[in-house]
Amino acid sequence: MDLYTRIDLLIMAVPLALSFDRRVAFWRKWPQVWVAIAVVMAVFIPWDIWKTVRGVWGFNPEYAGEWRCLHLPLGEWLFFICVPYACLFILECVRGYIPDRVLGLSRRGVLVVAAGLAAAAWLLRHRIYSGTVVLSAGGLLAAMEWAVPATLRSRHFWVALVLSYLPFLAANGLLTALPIVWYDPARILGIRVGSIPWEDFFYSFSMLLLAILVHDSAGRWRRAA
Repeated sequence: MDLYTRIDLLIMAVPLALSFDRRVAFWRKWPQVWVAIAVVMAVFIPWDIWKTVRGVWGFNPEYAGEWRCLHLPLGEWLFFICVPYACLFILECVRGYIPDRVLGLSRRGVLVVAAGLAAAAWLLRHRIYSGTVVLSAGGLLAAMEWAVPATLRSRHFWVALVLSYLPFLAANGLLTALPIVWYDPARILGIRVGSIPWEDFFYSFSMLLLAILVHDSAGRWRRAA
């Protein structure tokens, strides 16, 4: 088994094993969790294939294996299952174990930040990866303000977001240090945190926002049914 696949399975192992915790009972939320994962895959995998074909990034066969499906290794397919699952598990654990508080974020403030990200994306349009991830982060922030504004104003959301970045830093640091994933230097700004391109933080932020947006929207629809 290649290293990339092993990293994915390690990310998934603990959340899956603890999904039957009585207090959180994450397994009861599986219907909305798997809907969220399916939407993340439907959006991010075509994007991933497109970027791979265009040479924005690629995968080192020494660590990702030789097998490919639509230009992506097995580890990359599993990434879009294991990482959203783990992050949604973290969110529900935070909701189950930490008291919540409503934060005083104004609608105008959120939309100004989203518009600022869109403007930054336009300035970065000549760096295809940089501009795309910043634009997606701004768009999804605006979408959350429209669809699940209470989530954005929940302390739970921001605590879970910070906690989700801890495994992200460990896993992505390994992916980019070996590297398992390589990037075309002409498509990114070249600013890195350790070995991680700064664009990956916006990529991860976008993926988490989409997963939580769909998860919470689906949960609301289930409760209303």
